[in-house]
Amino acid sequence: MVQSQEVHSLTIGKLAAAAGVGVETIRFYQRRSLLEQPARKSGFRRYGSDDLRRLRFIRQAQTAGFTLEQIKELLDLDESEDRARARELAATRVQALDAKIAELQAARDVLKRLANECGSNTTGPCPILTSFKL
Repeated sequence: MVQSQEVHSLTIGKLAAAAGVGVETIRFYQRRSLLEQPARKSGFRRYGSDDLRRLRFIRQAQTAGFTLEQIKELLDLDESEDRARARELAATRVQALDAKIAELQAARDVLKRLANECGSNTTGPCPILTSFKL
């Protein structure tokens, strides 16, 4: 039970450390209405385990590539349990990731080809350098 009390009395600095973010990141999320700002108690704002879970959710969603607007919608969907919309957002994100992966693979293939051409011919201009000239 003592551990539960500790989790319900985190200062913004301790919340930031527990979530692996900076204090300014928390304030930014609060300005964007992603995270609530608790009332002051004894001169300090105290955060709880729900705030920590929400902050971790935001960070994980960002890692998956969701925008802050999409994350706000996902957080709202969590309260309404609108699974269809959550699935739709995830499917859209997967499509965007697939497109980015294809783009990166194409760039890798071109660079790999240029590196091979550069290594196979020691005379004349380097194909890598000439491909990047204006």
